[in-house]
Amino acid sequence: MIYSVTYASPAGLLTIAGRNDSIIGLWIEGQKYFAENVREPIIQARSSDISILSQACSWLDRYFAGKKPSPAELPLAPEGSEFRRRVWDILCRIPYGETVTYGKIAGYLSAQTAKHVSAQAVGGAVGHNPISIIIPCHRVMGAGGNLTGYAGGIAVKKLLLELEGVDTSGFYQRDTRRSSHE
Repeated sequence: MIYSVTYASPAGLLTIAGRNDSIIGLWIEGQKYFAENVREPIIQARSSDISILSQACSWLDRYFAGKKPSPAELPLAPEGSEFRRRVWDILCRIPYGETVTYGKIAGYLSAQTAKHVSAQAVGGAVGHNPISIIIPCHRVMGAGGNLTGYAGGIAVKKLLLELEGVDTSGFYQRDTRRSSHE
């Protein structure tokens, strides 16, 4: 069974979902791909009733208080293809308060697999991250500081980066209607 709780955050209402002893989803209200991989009913619970959801709420409390919790502190079980899971694993290693580009991740994966991986493919995997914030997809930028794409919206991406102390004044946003990284 999948259980969920709602968490009020500075980024908006969040839905956290867990199955057994793992987090399988964290979605920002209104985001693209909300619960896209969930194929069974989600039962609303209180965080105090389900240990893993209580742990996730505690993690978020610390995160939004300016602490630096690590994704490794929680058992995460994002569902997706092997490629997507590899990208999400890389996202978990981006340090708090730092950013990387889609291209840099693509280069790393290309070197690791000896196969060409495009920044667009990485963008697709980043955009379908089912555990937002904890798996920090908001730390990935387009080339040259482009704030391109975030399933929860660019304003939320910028808010999360600023919460982490990232100076966003040099970043820009291109017309997102043409962006494929959402």
